[in-house]
Amino acid sequence: MSNEKSRFVVSADWVEKQLGAPEFRIVDASWYLPAQNRNGAVEYAEGHIPGAVFFDQDAIHDHSSTLPHTIPSPDFFAVEVGKLGISDTDTIVVYDGPGIFTAPRVWWLFRTMGAKNVFVMDGGIDGWKKEGRPLETDLPEPAPATFQTSFNPYAVTSFEEMRGIVTTGSRQIADARGAGRFTGEEAEPRAGMRSGHMPGAKSMPSGTFSEGGRFKDLESLRRHFEASGIDLSRPVVTSCGSGITAAIITLALQSLGHENNTLYDGSWTEWGGREDTPVVTGPVAGKD
Repeated sequence: MSNEKSRFVVSADWVEKQLGAPEFRIVDASWYLPAQNRNGAVEYAEGHIPGAVFFDQDAIHDHSSTLPHTIPSPDFFAVEVGKLGISDTDTIVVYDGPGIFTAPRVWWLFRTMGAKNVFVMDGGIDGWKKEGRPLETDLPEPAPATFQTSFNPYAVTSFEEMRGIVTTGSRQIADARGAGRFTGEEAEPRAGMRSGHMPGAKSMPSGTFSEGGRFKDLESLRRHFEASGIDLSRPVVTSCGSGITAAIITLALQSLGHENNTLYDGSWTEWGGREDTPVVTGPVAGKD
């Protein structure tokens, strides 16, 4: 398995060779935290991979929820991605700005909604630009498509289910937030929210799964889980701040053939934003 890469991650070279192919769709899923001082939509308009459409993660979500980025209903998702010209039978490649940051969330969304051939591009648009690959500024007007959803409810963990997991320890919890937020030493970016972590959770910061915007090889990912205290023979639930970077851990798990995993969609915004949930500060006992 040494140096073997994820079957869900493709290179910029491969993507460039596929440009213009029938039933091949490129999706820009760039999204940033306020502190990053970047705007995905603006950068997309200034230059994107030829033919790429922009997936707005602040728009394609459940608008009835008070939480950010809540997974949309299958019907709403189908309508919105249909407008982007994407069918469930297409080969779909998702990228973001720095690489392996917000693209895995949209990869997870498409797969949860029933698409089979979905991939993440290594290196992101930053790497694409650095390598001098082609860009376009024209905004595409894709022909509407039909996306037939086949929603997998087992991919998503609700708040009540998460409360049960914390109480019983029935699933391991992998938290993608930064170490300082996990321990409670750093404040959450959302004002007034407690920092810390759920009892029993393991810290696996999202940035530790890649180097230079490129996903680590399978053996490195496996060692990372082991060092973090995650047993790959047992069920795992992934979490983060608002459900976006948790999908990086999900991508790593599924790349290693781990199938019994789910994503806590409300993540810390929901858990840490309540007053009736247990929160632990400081490092957890054992491996971190």
